[in-house]
Amino acid sequence: MNTPTHLLVAAALLARPGRKQVNRGALVGALLPDLSLYVLVAAAAAQGFSFKTIFDELYFSQSWQSVFAIDNSAPLYAALLCAGLLLRFPFLWALAIGALLHVALDLPLHHDDGRAHFWPFSDWIYRSPVSYWDPARFGSIVAMAELALSVALCVLLWRRFRTPRRGAQDASG
Repeated sequence: MNTPTHLLVAAALLARPGRKQVNRGALVGALLPDLSLYVLVAAAAAQGFSFKTIFDELYFSQSWQSVFAIDNSAPLYAALLCAGLLLRFPFLWALAIGALLHVALDLPLHHDDGRAHFWPFSDWIYRSPVSYWDPARFGSIVAMAELALSVALCVLLWRRFRTPRRGAQDASG
């Protein structure tokens, strides 16, 4: 699943008007499992690596996979969820739920490019028969379903966060 859809799912499930800590935590958590990928790709591209080399070689290197195992670790996010709940820290528990949602949605949608979601207890990677991007593994169908889901979630969030517009006099007073 693409990162923007992860953000939309987390927002749809957790975000509500007036809950800034929860809203921010959910969005940060939904982004966190993919953040290292963006940083590593940007750094490699800045060093002159082609995108083919980045995604055919560097992505699968032990060093990159070790980073991905940490920021895609369901046990790590489960521990953060427990800490957030025990400490009554809404940003932290929302972050953990957003990240766990991301990991849970990625698990069935990655074949060749899956992550070790159970680090540090296991380096096992589930190789799903479905891929969110590979047409040979239903990627075209998944892309259409993801697009439909994204549009529906945008509508839901727009309705949820829509506020009546104030007139010029209300805004100035």
